Amino acid sequence: MVCTSSERHTNYNFAAGPAMLPAEVLGQIREDLPDWCGSGFSILEQPFTSASFKRLMAETEELLRALLAIPCSYQVLFMQGGASAQFGLLPLNLLQPGQRADYLESGYWARKAIGEARRHCAVNIIASGAAQDFTALPPTAQWQLDPQAGYCHVTSNETGNGLQLHEFPELKVPLVADMTSDFLTRPLPLERFGLIYASAQKNLGVAGLCLVIIRNDLLRAPPPGLPAAFSYAMQAEQQSRFNTPPTFALYVTGLMLRWIRRNGGVPAMAAAAQQRSRLLYGCVDHSDFYQCPQFPADRSSINVCFQLTEPGLTDTFLTLAERNGLANLRGHAAIGGIRASLYNPMPLNGVARLVEFMTDFERKHG
Repeated sequence: MVCTSSERHTNYNFAAGPAMLPAEVLGQIREDLPDWCGSGFSILEQPFTSASFKRLMAETEELLRALLAIPCSYQVLFMQGGASAQFGLLPLNLLQPGQRADYLESGYWARKAIGEARRHCAVNIIASGAAQDFTALPPTAQWQLDPQAGYCHVTSNETGNGLQLHEFPELKVPLVADMTSDFLTRPLPLERFGLIYASAQKNLGVAGLCLVIIRNDLLRAPPPGLPAAFSYAMQAEQQSRFNTPPTFALYVTGLMLRWIRRNGGVPAMAAAAQQRSRLLYGCVDHSDFYQCPQFPADRSSINVCFQLTEPGLTDTFLTLAERNGLANLRGHAAIGGIRASLYNPMPLNGVARLVEFMTDFERKHG
């Protein structure tokens, strides 16, 4: 695809997060900043106890429930601290004294979750991709599950390693998933999960908010030592207003949910994700200059990670990409290489621009 001159002046943000926002959402934020809904005050100044902000929270929850068909047997919580805070809150909220938890070791972020969980409970690693240097996911047939575990934790999409779980098994223990990077990019068999959590700064807006979807039977009184603000049961009882929620991030999430609904809902987001990633993986796989070591069946449709066969050219690639309006393509600091994050707001034109640049770079430097 050849981009027009006007498209060449467009900048595309491939950051893993905070990620790009749709132009329509940015425009609405600009409009609401000085005067939200005719209130005479900025959205940044709205008290979370006001009737208008309570309506915003209710509408945001209703939108999310409609997009994912969330049944009434699940609570939606608007939490603070990002997904990393949930790494520690999960065992504190979900486990009985002495109970251990199952974890799938699938990559960088799964390891972070495991490390934090071990501060609070015994962890059983059901399977690990470490032997393959996290270039593939252990198949579910190899999972060594503990039938007495309080829950089984998976990371649905590894942003740093470029891997994604494409199927979710039905388990006898509650399945818990960190879906921060691929939330609302595909339909979900929600009934298979006990709890889903996702930070907002990738597909849902700006940093500061973490959504938690939890099955009602997993809500229990906070154990001794757990602050009430970090209790899922307490936040559910107080409709996520036990303390001041991240009001601006919640507002932006509402705008993003409306944008997803206007643009065809979750099925349309899934189709677009496949189209974007197929285009980029096709460029990599048909080249001797770029390589993607991830097992094709386990590749992420959201975070495409690859390397140059001549690693010494990586910095030159990144510098020239930035000059061409293709920003934040450097791979995770712990892993290196190139990473293109293709969240819901990324248009196909952005990926086409990247592919055009990669083809031209290979022609000049290959």
